Amino acid sequence: MTLSGIIAYPITPFTNDGRDIDFHTLGKTIELLIDNGSDAIAPLGSTGESAYLSQDEWRQVAKFSVEKVAKRVPVVVGISELTTQLATEKAMFAESIDADVIMVIPVSYWKLSDQEIQSYYRTIAESTTLPIMIYNNPATSGVDMAPELIVTMFKEIPNVTMVKESSGDIQRMHKIFELTSGQLPFFNGCNPLALEALCAGASGWCTAAPNLIGALPKQLYESVINKELSVARNLFYRQLPLLRFIVSGGLPKMVKAGLALNGIDAGSPRKPLLEANEDEIKALEILLSNI
Repeated sequence: MTLSGIIAYPITPFTNDGRDIDFHTLGKTIELLIDNGSDAIAPLGSTGESAYLSQDEWRQVAKFSVEKVAKRVPVVVGISELTTQLATEKAMFAESIDADVIMVIPVSYWKLSDQEIQSYYRTIAESTTLPIMIYNNPATSGVDMAPELIVTMFKEIPNVTMVKESSGDIQRMHKIFELTSGQLPFFNGCNPLALEALCAGASGWCTAAPNLIGALPKQLYESVINKELSVARNLFYRQLPLLRFIVSGGLPKMVKAGLALNGIDAGSPRKPLLEANEDEIKALEILLSNI
């Protein structure tokens, strides 16, 4: 499985009391992302509030998403678990529902050694034939994987085939490219770095932005691919204020607030996350209108 382009992240919509998943709205937002030119759909990431779902809810969202997409584009199912056992169970379930890729991020209370991280990925890989995207996001996971470790796992674990780098350090992407002579596909997971990462050779951009600004992220990707750098710069700076704002404010609440402004009620984030306040909504409305 070779991925490229825009890997889009749907939210997980809840009913107004936050108790149940609103699958009708989830389906509507998945259709929106596909209509906006997304090259893959990635449910159960940070934007999808995966960490706030029960095991049964996670399975329901994964299965619904795969069925809704119906092979029109690849589905990349997010897995983030403290224990290797639970992560492995999710990997096996993702394969059983015919997902295309799993994106795996270790989450840690105790600081994990490189050996423990490698063991985590190796055990998951042995449980499935699905391609694995390593996901490095130290801000949310508490685990920071150096490029050298990521490259070692790429070389030693056969179905580790790509990486999403979200540390916010463009030098890590350069290092991954250098260490593998460009053989390890890397994806940008830091929205404000989109232009730099794509110009540095990223295979794509993992982002929730298409929920709010339609095809603009895809247009940015295509302009870089087509070497239309002046067009790419204009597209990027047009999006940048919004990209910064939704990241700093928290993706689940900001994307849900933006969807509401665009006429799609996806409910509130699940507590303890709070919904956007009046000032945040007003600022978001201005940013969207400017775009």
